[in-house]
Amino acid sequence: MSIETSTQSLANRFPKSFVFGTATASYQIEGAVMEDGRKPSIWDAFSHMPGRVKGGDTGDVACDHYHRLDADLDLMVELGIDAYRFSIAWPRILPDGRGATNEPGIDFYSRLLDGLNKRGIKAFATLYHWDLPIALAGRGGWTDRDTASAFADYARLVMARLGDRLDTVVTFNEPWCMVYMGHLMGVHAPGERSMAAAMAAVHTTNLAHGTAMQAIRAERPDLNAGIVFNPMSVMPASDSDADARAVDRANDFHNGVFYGPVFEGAYPASVLENCPDLASRIEPGDLETIHQPIDFWGLNYYTPMRVADTPGEAFPGVVTAPAVKPEKTDIGWEIEPAGLSHVVRYLYGRYQMPEFYITENGAADNTGVENGAVSDTMRLNYLSDHLNTAADLIDEGYPLKGYFAWSLMDNYEWAEGYSQRFGIVHVDYETQKRTIKQSGHWYKSLVSAHRGL
Repeated sequence: MSIETSTQSLANRFPKSFVFGTATASYQIEGAVMEDGRKPSIWDAFSHMPGRVKGGDTGDVACDHYHRLDADLDLMVELGIDAYRFSIAWPRILPDGRGATNEPGIDFYSRLLDGLNKRGIKAFATLYHWDLPIALAGRGGWTDRDTASAFADYARLVMARLGDRLDTVVTFNEPWCMVYMGHLMGVHAPGERSMAAAMAAVHTTNLAHGTAMQAIRAERPDLNAGIVFNPMSVMPASDSDADARAVDRANDFHNGVFYGPVFEGAYPASVLENCPDLASRIEPGDLETIHQPIDFWGLNYYTPMRVADTPGEAFPGVVTAPAVKPEKTDIGWEIEPAGLSHVVRYLYGRYQMPEFYITENGAADNTGVENGAVSDTMRLNYLSDHLNTAADLIDEGYPLKGYFAWSLMDNYEWAEGYSQRFGIVHVDYETQKRTIKQSGHWYKSLVSAHRGL
């Protein structure tokens, strides 16, 4: 079957208004970390600490997107995408987290937005994708509730200066990662391993979402605004009653601490009972601030979380049970498209939520360039299978409005450095040459077929 035939049948499954895009994040692609007034973020510091990142890799250069903006925008046109999801680097706008605006930083994102608008590509902005200004980290970072106030000021500035050219904005990308991987597991910046720090960061992050939503509404009341989560698709390791109860506890700990405050104005009772470090952080009025109406939410999905009952563990799942299916991506994540539908059904059955986008989905496929091409068949099949699952969800009546492939191009993959490639475009990090992969050509064909409906 030809690419055109296979993509046409898949394109036919999506409504005409459905949005197809790609996604990136500032620290993962921009480089230029010490140029034009930008100051360090927690990831600049973390990546330069020996032993923190595979290979000692840093985001100092990354994909050099800061200097290759126009060429990368033209690459998006070549791929034919409807929308581009990117993040704004807080330390490029407010180098110290607060205080004087860095005009060259504003200018960079202004040129990005003008370039997208000129090319007819929708702009989906993320205010925070993990690059906290180092000056704020020195005051406690996400464990300090005053960071929520600083974040609201930053959001207000971005909306005032750039909001007129945005199609949507989200406050945070994946609070679970920034909180738990950064403050409990210690594998992401700032590298803490403390339940007390994690619970403090949970509440400050939730509070910052609420204060930022208020700031966004004050400056741009008509702009579609929300938040992006990476909910755990929690599945039991067995059919036992004990593992089923473990699933409930894991859902509270991994999902409920974010979804509950945002959509219900309440934390799960089980977490409050077992985590006094969280309960002690909540002040009068906080939950009302967090529980702001949002227009949409984003779902990032890659792989399920399998959990088993663990004696003595109130919230199992930080250390997961073994994968069930043998198929894995090159980073070692289980390939299970059913995990996507599983988590959507669970969340909409549990919470009252608005429409949503799949804001990240993709696979680490490290296939290299051979004779000028990249035959990343595993990634292509992964995208196709998950898009068919997405279409199934639409058929079931779930309000899914768009899909963003992660990622536009290979980039700095956090603690994995440059060892894992998620892009539908290959990047040669020595020469910065971009090569559209087989999956990228397939995705281009899909979007083209969809536009022709």
